[in-house]
Amino acid sequence: MHVFVTGATGWIGSAVVDDLLDAGHEVTGLARSEVSAAALERKGARFRRGDLDDLDGLRAGAEEAEAVIHLANKHDWGSPAESNRAERSAVQAFADALTGTGRAFVLAAGLSTLAKGRPATESDLSPAIGPGSHRGGSENLALEYAEKGMRVISVRFAPSVHGVGDHGFVSAIVAAARKHGVSGYLGDGTASWAAVHHTDAARLVRLGLEGAPTGSLLHAVAEEAVTTREIAKAVGRMLDVPVVSVAPEKAGEHFGFVGRFFALDMSASSDRTRELLKWTPYGPSLAEDIEAGAYA
Repeated sequence: MHVFVTGATGWIGSAVVDDLLDAGHEVTGLARSEVSAAALERKGARFRRGDLDDLDGLRAGAEEAEAVIHLANKHDWGSPAESNRAERSAVQAFADALTGTGRAFVLAAGLSTLAKGRPATESDLSPAIGPGSHRGGSENLALEYAEKGMRVISVRFAPSVHGVGDHGFVSAIVAAARKHGVSGYLGDGTASWAAVHHTDAARLVRLGLEGAPTGSLLHAVAEEAVTTREIAKAVGRMLDVPVVSVAPEKAGEHFGFVGRFFALDMSASSDRTRELLKWTPYGPSLAEDIEAGAYA
C-alpha cells in the first residue's frame, strides 16, 4: 500500500521507512528540508515538503495515500506546550482527512504515566486527555475516531528505542557520563525503563499497519524493565568510568533535560502485542547495544 509517513527521516521513522520499503510498500515521507527529501529519494521513497504546522499539507498527504503513520513530534523540551499543541493539531488534521475512508492511521505514543508500581500493559488507558495534557492527549483524541471509519492504531514506544545512531535519552545519559567522568543513576537506581531495538520497533509498526484492528494499543517493548542502575553500569563499562549514585535533587544539574525522566519508572509489558501480531523482537538488548559501542 501507499503510506504517508511523518518523521520519516527521524530515528524511528528512518527504520520504519526501510522496513516498509523492504516489505514492498510505497512510501511518501514528510520532509522539512531538502536534505531530508534527498535522503528519502535515495531510499526509493517519495517526499512531500512540509512540517507539522502545515495542516493543509498533512491533510493532502493523507488523502493521497492509503494509510498514514504519524511519528513526527517537535520534542521542544523548552516549550512542552508548543509540542503538545502541534501534536494535537496534526492528529486532528489526519482525523479530518481519514474519517469515513476505512484507511489506517498509526500514531506514536509513549509509556510514561500509564501505570504506577507495575509494568504498564496494553489495557492501561492513557490519562492524557485534552489539549493541555501530555502530547496534547493525541492518543485519546485519535481513539475517538476508531469507530468512525478510520482504523486507529497507537504504538507506544519504550523510552529507550536503541541502536547505532540513537540521539535520544540514552545518548544524553552517555553524554553526561563523558562530561562528569562517572556514569550516574538517580537514587538507588531501581527505577526501570522498557527498551526495544529500533529495527524491532520498526517491524512492529509495519505489522500493526498491516494487521492490527482499530483501537489497538501496541507496546513496542522488547525488555520489560531495565533498571537505571543497569543502564548506568553498561555505560560505565563502555566508557571505563566509575558508576555512582546521583542525588535526585541534582538530576537536572548532572543529566540535563533527561534527568526529569531518568528517575521515572517506565516499565511495560508487550505480551498482548506479541500475541496479537506474532511479533518477536530479535535485536540486541539495551545493555548489549551500549557495551558493543552503539553510543561510542
